[in-house]
Amino acid sequence: MTVTPLTLGIPSKGRLMEASAELYAKAGLPIERIGNDRGYRGRLTGVDGIDVAFLSASEIAGQLRDGKIHLGVTGEDLLREKIPPTDESIDVAVRLGFGPANVVVAVPECWLDVAAMADLDEVAEQFYRAHGRRIRVATKYIHLTRRWFAAHGVTGYRIVDSSGATEGAPAAGLADIIVDITTTGSTLAANHLRILDDGVILQSCAVLALKRELLPDLRVQVMLKALAKAL
Repeated sequence: MTVTPLTLGIPSKGRLMEASAELYAKAGLPIERIGNDRGYRGRLTGVDGIDVAFLSASEIAGQLRDGKIHLGVTGEDLLREKIPPTDESIDVAVRLGFGPANVVVAVPECWLDVAAMADLDEVAEQFYRAHGRRIRVATKYIHLTRRWFAAHGVTGYRIVDSSGATEGAPAAGLADIIVDITTTGSTLAANHLRILDDGVILQSCAVLALKRELLPDLRVQVMLKALAKAL
C-alpha cells in the first residue's frame, strides 16, 4: 500500500533554520537537502515518508492553515497571527524553546499617565476629543492586536499596517503606539518606547505545529519522541 508522504515545513534561512537543523540532527533525524545547498526541497532522514519544504517562517504558518503542508517549525507569534483561536485543526505539538520573543504593546515614554491597557482606553477617548481622530497602532500583528484590544475593551484606535521597522513609526509620525515583537526591549528603549504593564500579548518561541488529525500517525509519533529526547 502506498503511503502519502507528509510535508514538514522548515524555515529557509536565519537562526530558526540553523536551530531547527541542529535540533533535528541532535534527535537523530538530520534534514537532507535535495539538489544543491540552496534547494527548497529536502527529506527527513531516519523517518520514511516525510518530505521537507524550506519556506519562510510566515509561509509555514500560512501553508499549515491552508493545508498545503502537514506540519512545520515556525514562531508561535506567526502561528497565532495566521490561525484564529477558533481553528482547532492545528495543534502546537512541541514548544522548541529557541527563538524566544514577546509580542507587546508599547507606547511613547512621554505618555506618563498610560501604564496599562485600561489607561490606553481612557487616553483613546481623550485623544479623539483633542485631535479628531483615533489613536494609530502600527503593527504587522493585525489579528493578535484586534483580539487583545477587544479583550481589554479598547476600541478608539485604528491599525496602521507595518511591514518595516515598526518601532520607528511613532518617531516618524506614522503612528502613535505600536504592537511589535521584542527580545530584550533595547530597540524599543532606543526609540523612546516602553511596554505597558499588562502589554505582553504573547510569549513566543519556535514551535512544531501540525494538523491535529496527524497526531496518531506513526511517522509523527516517531518524530515527536525523538525531539522530546533531544530537548
